[in-house]
Amino acid sequence: MPELDAGSNLILIIDDSVDTIRLLSSMLKDQGKILFATNGETGIRLAQMQQPTLILLDVEMAGMNGYEVCAALKTDPTTQDCAVIIVTANTGMEHEIAALEAGAVDFITKPFNPPVVRARVQTHLRLQQHTAMMRQLANRDGLTGLYNRRYLDEVLSLEFERHRRQQLPLALAIIDVDHFKAYNDHYGHPQGDVCLQSVATAISTVARRPGERVARYGGEEFAVILPHTDAAGAERYGRWLCQLVRDLQIPHQSSATAPTVTISVGLAAVVPPVEGSAQQLIAAADQALYLAKTAGRNRAIVNNWP
Repeated sequence: MPELDAGSNLILIIDDSVDTIRLLSSMLKDQGKILFATNGETGIRLAQMQQPTLILLDVEMAGMNGYEVCAALKTDPTTQDCAVIIVTANTGMEHEIAALEAGAVDFITKPFNPPVVRARVQTHLRLQQHTAMMRQLANRDGLTGLYNRRYLDEVLSLEFERHRRQQLPLALAIIDVDHFKAYNDHYGHPQGDVCLQSVATAISTVARRPGERVARYGGEEFAVILPHTDAAGAERYGRWLCQLVRDLQIPHQSSATAPTVTISVGLAAVVPPVEGSAQQLIAAADQALYLAKTAGRNRAIVNNWP
């Protein structure tokens, strides 16, 4: 069986036996980066932080057993996509069924047969890579290559809860290309697509910080998640985006605002914990976008929420 490109693989071993961790690590050291935890609670926290590609999980542990840990991982949105292989000395159909019912993708018995362990791990690493590729395609907008609205809504909900837990500021920008219907009417839809692609490229090129996500939010609208950004930072970012698009110098003879393509930006920033939700943050940014449009477009406005 050909070897995997292990560069992006992260394998977490959760086992209360140091000898077992060492043995599995020696078998799999060329399959990816190896992390380990010696109890279920620590393993769950590590999985939440690192989101490994694959988890090898011992059943017989003090405290939380492997089935309980697997069930907890599969009910947490941050870890539910991690593939879990149950590791146990028990044999028999009932143990395999228990592993699968807890959410595991496979079952390995002790004592280990190294070629079997490697083959099963490689199989599930390949499946995870394929699934990640399919998920990535499903999350992308076909025209611009940016993330789509469904994906952005999912990520924003997760980021809102993460920032709430860590009590860090979070901002959202919603961007609208000014007078885009008039642009399409004047230049035609194919050129309108080129315009959207140019604006999308400009916005995505400057989204460099970890956690920033840029999406096509619908039609001529885009959205950007801005982690660790307060209202002042959001205002600076909005002004910068407006200038960035003006600098593209895309002609727009039918614009009532400027001779070139411009954008309006609505932003909202929040410092959790607050009473509210990601959907309310979206509504606040959308309201700011409405204010930017009614104020004359080609500008950014921040809505202080809550």
